[in-house]
Amino acid sequence: MTVSDPYQALGVRRRINAAGALTRLGGAVMAPEVMAAMAAASRASVDIGELQDAASTRIAAATGAEAALVTTGAAAALTLAAAAAIARWDVAKMAALPHADAFPHDILIPRTHRTGYAHALAAAGARLVDIGHNDRGTGAGVRGLEAWEIETALTPSVVAMAFSVNAISLADLPTAAAVCRANGVALIVDAAAQLPPKENLRRFIAMGADLVAFSGGKALGGPQASGILAGRRDLVASALLQQLDMDVAPETWTPPRLVDRANLRGVPHHGIGRGFKAGKEEIVGLLAALERFVQADDAADNAALEFRLKAIAAALDGHVRTTLVPAQQTGRVPVLEIAVADALALSAHLQRGDPPVHLSERHAARGVLTLDPQVLLPEHDAPLAAALRAVLPDSGARA
Repeated sequence: MTVSDPYQALGVRRRINAAGALTRLGGAVMAPEVMAAMAAASRASVDIGELQDAASTRIAAATGAEAALVTTGAAAALTLAAAAAIARWDVAKMAALPHADAFPHDILIPRTHRTGYAHALAAAGARLVDIGHNDRGTGAGVRGLEAWEIETALTPSVVAMAFSVNAISLADLPTAAAVCRANGVALIVDAAAQLPPKENLRRFIAMGADLVAFSGGKALGGPQASGILAGRRDLVASALLQQLDMDVAPETWTPPRLVDRANLRGVPHHGIGRGFKAGKEEIVGLLAALERFVQADDAADNAALEFRLKAIAAALDGHVRTTLVPAQQTGRVPVLEIAVADALALSAHLQRGDPPVHLSERHAARGVLTLDPQVLLPEHDAPLAAALRAVLPDSGARA
């Protein structure tokens, strides 16, 4: 296989990605300095626990958390977070997971937060308990999550509460944090897709979350198989213990600095997260990407993206109605909304093209395909516009 073009050698088509940093499309396009860091990391042997300790220091500085570790994605971070909330320092519970019927393992979750991604929490052995009404979240009313709805569900079997944060649910986070803190229940926040803005790296920890999961392979621009779990030191340490290779002799094992061996009554065996092992390349690559993300000029980057989107919109003028939605409104990056008669049919048509073109289908139900430029390569702007012009006359999608 040729290194210069591995996809051609494999017969895999390159795609024009205007749908965003989606996992199914390979996530972010990594910057050269991130790739260089990963390549350099690959050429040495290190102790992974020691490396995770070093990563914890760097990530904690960026997030304001007590500690952190690099995971193999946000979903893995959620599974490890649930495992940490259930087992804490108990090595017997670590060994038992995901079989947790013999000890507390309930995780509360607001009804409108119960998505397919909640399966990552259940994978650790947690039993998810739906709570609340969340009328505001479903558009059925104005009320959000209330303290009494959480308090009513608290039983001795509850170890944590899960919270999927977004622009709508954010208003309920202080309430959840206050109730959880008062009752000694860990609050796990799923913030996988809440970057940018970079302020969100610190926001949820500052608002009282005990653990926060971020994707590393999306807006951060790190390896696709990477993520962050940041938060309380004791919970992060438990998660780390349940991720590491623990095929070790107790007599010679040197625990990571995050782990206080005095809290353990023995040395854990392989944990529920052993299959989520983060390699040295992913850990170093994630740190390089995080540093780059923190130092970036969001305003300048968004202005450049807007300039490109306006040029694409101009190229489509007369073919379809477009609307530029600025970053201030999306909360992430500017996007271009394209109004079409049958959004899914047009999207399928574009994906069958040569090259295949992907637009975001998030708002397809209202007749809109969204051009998300987060990972769209500049050299793809013109071919993207040409592909759209070629299919619009046949799609019946003229505005």
